[in-house]
Amino acid sequence: MEQNARQSVSGGFGKEKALRLAKKILLWLIGAALVFISVFPFLWVVISSLKPLSEIESIRFHFFPIRWTGENYEQLFAGKSVYFPRGASFALSIGMTLLVSLTALALSLIVNSLAAYAFARLEFPGKKLLWIVYAINMFVPNIAVLIPCYWVVSKLGMINNFLVLVLPGVTYIWSIFFYRQYYLGIPRSIEEAALIDGCSRIGIYIRMFVPMSVTPFIIMGLSVFQGFWNSYLWPMMTVQANPALYQVNQLIAYFRNTQGTAWGLLLAGTTVTCIPLVLMLVVMQRYIMQGIKISGIK
Repeated sequence: MEQNARQSVSGGFGKEKALRLAKKILLWLIGAALVFISVFPFLWVVISSLKPLSEIESIRFHFFPIRWTGENYEQLFAGKSVYFPRGASFALSIGMTLLVSLTALALSLIVNSLAAYAFARLEFPGKKLLWIVYAINMFVPNIAVLIPCYWVVSKLGMINNFLVLVLPGVTYIWSIFFYRQYYLGIPRSIEEAALIDGCSRIGIYIRMFVPMSVTPFIIMGLSVFQGFWNSYLWPMMTVQANPALYQVNQLIAYFRNTQGTAWGLLLAGTTVTCIPLVLMLVVMQRYIMQGIKISGIK
């Protein structure tokens, strides 16, 4: 009887262990399928950019090129292109887009974090009302204020100017909200001790809040950089008459015109524009995970 009971117990543990293993395998398979679905389009674009045009437009589908070639990238960076307006080049647009993105990133970190510090720590007349107005703006689509923004910058004489690509997008309400929530979690006792020691408000912000905000800065900085790097509609509206200021996605759109689509150049250009974002994602992955924890705690 005891032997039968032990066998039944061991058999039960064996079934439970096998069931857990089956669940793990199923979860791994589902995860692998989701990763494949997410990554496959990007891999297809990268590999197809290394195909000659005849293979890209071929009816027969084959994932890997029959003949590997870099001619699409050679044409892409070959200075002036027949697809681009006079005075525009792909290398110049990449440099200009990078300059705009980094400038906007630096200004955004300074302006938005200072605004968040003011809302989190300072007391001033109309603070609650102003914060409600800011909070309401979080739910207003950007497309809804596109025409008013264009009217404002045109009246200020900023059309076809470098500043029109940077200044309108510097203030980002989601960044202010994120920083504010983070600053509210910092104990006031630390700040009060610094005030007693004679430290000014701006000194507290620079010496205490900025060093403690590295992770939030990186998380929101990635979002701001991605937004400016991927900008298309706003540059098309504001710097159309100045090819020297063309952004990279704005220039890629010229590969599709009334005469057809230059698929090889389009795929190569798309691949190049994805490289900075992928590198930033890989390098900053640890901070992204920390940001998810912070947002979860808040």
